[in-house]
Amino acid sequence: MAIPHENSVVSSPGKGVRDRLLDVAEEFFSDRGFDSTSIRDLAAGAGCNIASVNYYFGSKENLYAEVWRRHLLTLRDARIASIDEAMANSGGKPDLEDLLRSFASAFIGPFVDESGSRLITLIAREMINPHLPSSMFGNDVIRPTISAMQQALTQVCPELPESKVPLVVFSLIGQLVHTIRMRAMSEWTDDGAFAMFEPAKVIEHIVDFSAAGIRGYAGGKTI
Repeated sequence: MAIPHENSVVSSPGKGVRDRLLDVAEEFFSDRGFDSTSIRDLAAGAGCNIASVNYYFGSKENLYAEVWRRHLLTLRDARIASIDEAMANSGGKPDLEDLLRSFASAFIGPFVDESGSRLITLIAREMINPHLPSSMFGNDVIRPTISAMQQALTQVCPELPESKVPLVVFSLIGQLVHTIRMRAMSEWTDDGAFAMFEPAKVIEHIVDFSAAGIRGYAGGKTI
């Protein structure tokens, strides 16, 4: 059934059709899920005809991917900027904890405030019922982010064996991704077990844990 315009994002008449479709798609995909949102619903919500979806995006699947892409590019740029900022503010003496904290905060930050709740719901739905191309995260976000972090880590810890750098970054990002997953899961349950994943505490734990492991590797220890 078509959604009445007064309940949709069509209340932004200054936006073009493409932007309105992206906005309403994000709202509907988050609230209802991909399968329960029809092209007719999307067109009605954006105040356009059904043909506009195919004209601008080619399919509902492409529209869904584009909703994600505009978030992913923003997240990627913020994460890389956090690395650049930590290095620029080091005064020539980069600090490992400062680098890790800046990166972790930028990585998790968008998901913990009120504005990130819709993105968290999208993530939770995508985890349960995936529709994104398998290469999308890797090409658009993971590769450039990992590359930037590896370069920074090599500069901050020049004594860290080169062979360990990719694994260290992989471990760090794995901890952060898991934190986001736990945050997403908390959106689907009232179980108090997720209360322990308070973002600030988790970030400090990841910083301390990762810094200790990195220094252990740099010192030639296996821990």
